[in-house]
Amino acid sequence: MSFPMGPSVAPPLVVINDIQVTQTQIITPAGIFPVQGAQWSLQDTTYTKQEIPQWAIICAILGFFLVCALSLLFLLAKEERTTGSVQVTVNTAAGSYTTMIPAGSRAVVMDLTNRVNYARTLSAGAY
Repeated sequence: MSFPMGPSVAPPLVVINDIQVTQTQIITPAGIFPVQGAQWSLQDTTYTKQEIPQWAIICAILGFFLVCALSLLFLLAKEERTTGSVQVTVNTAAGSYTTMIPAGSRAVVMDLTNRVNYARTLSAGAY
């Protein structure tokens, strides 16, 4: 989602899904809030599980007819899958806004955590 950028709106320093943070403003679909004193929270509702990938199961079945016992080693292959979402909430004296971001990997969660931490430093006035 993009927001109109007029001459009075500074460029965003960090973007968290549909939240843009400048040095002085937090721009959301719900309105524009001041950065100073904003409280940021991040709730990680993702989970990661290990499972046997489909390619390993297919190779084990096809290979069973050629090299019986060795083909079963394909079943030892593991793959991590992350599903769920991350909820980011910003609370200010002027209002609050919450956004949900789907996360398909641990890297996405780490990136969002870093973005929220940067927004926290901006809100604390450490820019």
